[in-house]
Amino acid sequence: MKLHNAMWPGLVGKEPNTDHPPIALEQMLDMTVAANVDGHKFDGVDLFLFHPHTDPDISEDNLKKMADKIAKRGLNVGSLVAPVWPGTVGDSAMGTVEQRRKFIDAVRKACRIAKLLNEHGVRQYGVIRIDSATGTKASVKNESAAIKQIAATFREAGIVAAGHGERLAAEGEVCWAGMHSWKSMVNLLETVDLPGTVGFQADLAHTYLYLLGVNSPKTALLKGKYTQAQFDKAYAKLTDALRPWTIDFHVAQNERHRPRHGLARQDRPPLPSRRP
Repeated sequence: MKLHNAMWPGLVGKEPNTDHPPIALEQMLDMTVAANVDGHKFDGVDLFLFHPHTDPDISEDNLKKMADKIAKRGLNVGSLVAPVWPGTVGDSAMGTVEQRRKFIDAVRKACRIAKLLNEHGVRQYGVIRIDSATGTKASVKNESAAIKQIAATFREAGIVAAGHGERLAAEGEVCWAGMHSWKSMVNLLETVDLPGTVGFQADLAHTYLYLLGVNSPKTALLKGKYTQAQFDKAYAKLTDALRPWTIDFHVAQNERHRPRHGLARQDRPPLPSRRP
């Protein structure tokens, strides 16, 4: 088991010329090295492949320089976040042919960077993280059709990844179309049907939100007040459904997109009382 610190909290929700500007990659790396809880330290970092930390089209020489900075600090690179969203490289996984082409292109660029980092030696494990890059409202009218189209995009992206020896992990966040409930997530992965290549990244906060039916009340496994026994039963059902697809695990804090010691903090509704 390797413990990695995510670098995207230095970018997500940050705006230049405000009181919360982007945090430079070097500073994030230094914060990662400095973090120490009862002797436990980070083994490495996970990277978001977009500006200002990483140009998706970064040259081999500049990527090597970045990899050297990471390795010099005694850190490894693990998972990479492909820039699949509109405004980065990609676009909606359930959009037009051109939008879906951009999505695949974002995955292809991530695979190129992954290959170079692997060859450098700073990266020897990890996945490439994706989501549908589409808000939940887009799939409300016809969820079945939405999942079918997203799955087609994910499958094509998975074939690209497999050609580079990489795996894609769809993060189980309730804010993305086709991934907004545990049932939709399982349905999507089954429709993609590339086990071992396209799998599930369990985001602890969002996995709990699956239980509560956030953005999908009809699939809620817990409603109102519940007992510890009811929670245990619901959580077992959830994890039994998702476990066969789970290839990566992510822990996000549940407050704002402001970093504390380099750890992600994001807006979330209240979580159940028990954590595994």
